[in-house]
Amino acid sequence: MNKEKIINAKNFDELLDIKYGNIGTEERDMFEEKAQYFVISEVLKAARKEANMTQEQLARKVGTKKSYISRLENGKCDIQLSTLYRIFEFGLGKRVKLVFE
Repeated sequence: MNKEKIINAKNFDELLDIKYGNIGTEERDMFEEKAQYFVISEVLKAARKEANMTQEQLARKVGTKKSYISRLENGKCDIQLSTLYRIFEFGLGKRVKLVFE
C-alpha cells in the first residue's frame, strides 16, 4: 500500500508525509531536526573548503577544537546559535541569516 502511495505522490512533501508522517508527529519532527543538522553540516563543510581552510585552522581561528568542527560537519552534535555565528561570520567571513516560517 505504501508503494502505491509513493508512486502516486504529487510532490516531495507528500513523500515525506508517507515516509515520516505528517508535520507535528514525533517521527516527522525527528526527521526534520536531522535534516536541518545535515543542511548546516553541508553548508559548513562547503564554506570551510571555499575558504581553503582545514578543520584545524578553522577551529583555531574561532577558539574551539578540530574534533568539534568535525562533529559539526558530520551532523553529530548540536550547535548553539552564538557558536554558529562565530564560526561562519568570524571564522569564515560569511553572514548568517535566520528565517522563521
